[in-house]
Amino acid sequence: VQLVESGGGEVQAGGSIRLSCTSSGGDNYSRYCMGWSRQAPGKEREGVAAVDSDGSTDYGTSVKGRFTVSRDNAKNTLYLQMNSLKPEDTGMYFCTAESCNPSDYDVVHAMVVNPNVAAYWGQGTQVTVAS
Repeated sequence: VQLVESGGGEVQAGGSIRLSCTSSGGDNYSRYCMGWSRQAPGKEREGVAAVDSDGSTDYGTSVKGRFTVSRDNAKNTLYLQMNSLKPEDTGMYFCTAESCNPSDYDVVHAMVVNPNVAAYWGQGTQVTVAS
């Protein structure tokens, strides 16, 4: 599975950014739970959000209420709408994928609490939030 992120950039605190991730190769897109993780310099990877093929989602505590993850199974594309951005949201954002069955919330939750469970990772896109 090849994952390619886009949409990163620099924004002022309080602003918004929408990330996209297109997937190719591998099995049918609906057979993967998809997620976003991030890593700031000097910090560990952090699970941001994840979604299964039926649309069940989970979010990291620090982004709940501000970020929305969604997917378009017809386009093999994952999105992350980020609103009310804060300087602490700065980091490299990675698209991730893990095989799962429909409505497999355990995998969705695992991808957030331990992002390293994801088998597939994109190259990442940088998001910088200026104060």
